[in-house]
Amino acid sequence: MNFTLKIWRQKNKNDKGRFASYEIRDVSPDASFLEMLDILNEGLAKKGEEPVAFDHDCREGICGSCGIVIDGRAHGPGRGIATCELRMRSFRDGATIVAEPWRAKPFPVIKDLVVDRTSFDRIMYAGGYISTKTGGVPDGNAIPIPKPVAEEAMDAAACIGCGACVAACPNSSAMLFVGAKVSQLALLPQGQVERKERALRMVEQMDAEGFGNCSNTFACEAECPKEISVAHIARLNREFIRAKVT
Repeated sequence: MNFTLKIWRQKNKNDKGRFASYEIRDVSPDASFLEMLDILNEGLAKKGEEPVAFDHDCREGICGSCGIVIDGRAHGPGRGIATCELRMRSFRDGATIVAEPWRAKPFPVIKDLVVDRTSFDRIMYAGGYISTKTGGVPDGNAIPIPKPVAEEAMDAAACIGCGACVAACPNSSAMLFVGAKVSQLALLPQGQVERKERALRMVEQMDAEGFGNCSNTFACEAECPKEISVAHIARLNREFIRAKVT
């Protein structure tokens, strides 16, 4: 398969940045989008040009580091997949593909397609933890949890913190991410100790980082690679109001 690539190139956060065009030939339809970028970078390196910087780690849709806006969509076409899981057969042969970084003030561009997502880390530091006694490993069945509750908590815990929800939202809202992290702990007995404090602190940090409010477009749910439900945003709102009034 042959493609024309329009890729955002930016030296650092202070650089204005621009789109650069590249031609790439004979790409396997089974290659992932990141493998295609590897091929491009090999060619650029051979010509003595600067390779395109992009984030990656596990390349299995687990780590959440591979976020790229492709043809205007976070992680590109398709639902329930990260950029590393996107195959080139999803595009028409001969197509022009536009790739750019997450566009959100709390995610400043480091270089090219790489953005700084440590704002998510600071939100987690603010309240994404539980208190527990150290010591021997407790019995897994020591605290009975109803199966529907456990499954809902696990669905929320599937969030990989990639930031696609922020990139897709017109307000750059992080409420799906924060909602999932608050929800997974609020549902479980182990998360009750810091329940009120967690909601207050994480929302406060989210606002301090400059993320916007939920605009109810459901774009976050549509582009989330783990298909996290916006129902967790509703729970976040309930947890925050409960903590405020009590």
